[in-house]
Amino acid sequence: MNEKISIAAIKKIARNVLDVEHKALELTRKSIDENFLRAVNVIAKSKGRVVVLGIGKSGLIGRKIAATLASTGTPAFFVHPVEALHGDLGMITAGDVILALSFSGQTEELTRILPSLERRKLTIISMTGHAASKLALMSDIHIPIYIEREACPYNLAPTASTTATLAVGDALALCLMKVKHFEKRDFASFHPGGSLGKLLTQQVKDLMHTGKNNPTVPLTATVKDALFVMTETGGVGATSVVDKKGRLAGYFTDGDLRRLLQTGTDVLNKNIAQVMTKNPYHLLDTMPAIEAAKKIHTTHVDNLPVLNKSGKVVGIIDEKDLIEFLALLDKK
Repeated sequence: MNEKISIAAIKKIARNVLDVEHKALELTRKSIDENFLRAVNVIAKSKGRVVVLGIGKSGLIGRKIAATLASTGTPAFFVHPVEALHGDLGMITAGDVILALSFSGQTEELTRILPSLERRKLTIISMTGHAASKLALMSDIHIPIYIEREACPYNLAPTASTTATLAVGDALALCLMKVKHFEKRDFASFHPGGSLGKLLTQQVKDLMHTGKNNPTVPLTATVKDALFVMTETGGVGATSVVDKKGRLAGYFTDGDLRRLLQTGTDVLNKNIAQVMTKNPYHLLDTMPAIEAAKKIHTTHVDNLPVLNKSGKVVGIIDEKDLIEFLALLDKK
């Protein structure tokens, strides 16, 4: 007969699960020992891939570890031990490193595979909770997983052990990421569809204002002409000043106008060439947008002209166009 469980009892169970798993993570810090360092070194020097093996819950964790390794610069894939026994061992080639997961260390499907891998002289790294287990003893490197008990009230369902194994797998992947100097730009190229990938792969030309929204005036223009163009082209508060060939000759902003007005002179009829900023900061259209954000951030300007490789003005970009990139810089 089902008994109604109180909200207080549910909260107590949930908190106990988190306490047990938190304790497992604290204990698992001991896994970062000489064997862990050897594993990092072996994988970093390998010319092959990391082949992750595991069955049941360990298999699910193995898939996640393989995915994390692959996405952070260490080629890796998961092979199901049963499929490996029936032909998928052919996917494993010379130079690959084996990462075998089994908390008990006694998983039959895994231990049946290892002799074949040993004969092929592949390095075998295992993660188990028992250093004296068959899998641990058959491995070249054993990374121990420490827990007091599973979070399951019957100490049966893999819970704390899978959490600890996943955490050690994350630690392994991120240590390799650092050793291999895998940077944000590399991460972006591996995740082109993600928000970070979009941020780090976009160029200035993908974001700049062009055509009618790109204010430009010739060297012969007056300040009044410049103000009209600045107003009519989207109000970015600036205009590029170009020569007869469309190349950047100067830059004029609403800040320049305010400073001119303080002089008390008749500024509207002045020639723009007299009051513009010569040799202004500028961007190239092929520059990564994150680099453009850095330039705007460090020069403390609101917008900048954009040039092509020939020096012609092809656009203008405003800090508002780079708000996501500037936010990324602020997180550093």
